[in-house]
Amino acid sequence: MMKRVLLTFATVALAIASAKTYRVTLYQPSTLAGTELKAGDYKLDVTGDKVTLTDGHKKAEANVTVDNVKEKFTTTTERYSNGDGEYRIKEIRVGGTNMKLVVN
Repeated sequence: MMKRVLLTFATVALAIASAKTYRVTLYQPSTLAGTELKAGDYKLDVTGDKVTLTDGHKKAEANVTVDNVKEKFTTTTERYSNGDGEYRIKEIRVGGTNMKLVVN
């Protein structure tokens, strides 16, 4: 029983340790995986193939493909699709890294 508790704790600790956290600023109202987000500053958590944006009140999650490019991005930028006037986040390029998050 004690081994099972320790194994569970170790697994959770490893999952938390593997998550990477960044900051992102949305300059216009945006949508991520169907969740509407107001313009403002958000915490961006990347865990495996999932990204989470939170501002303390609202939380949006999406599955992503993590692509690593050759050169680092100087700033964090978002790319959108805007077919119907709604800004849907399709890609986030994380400043200071070579990581590009493509929303599935």
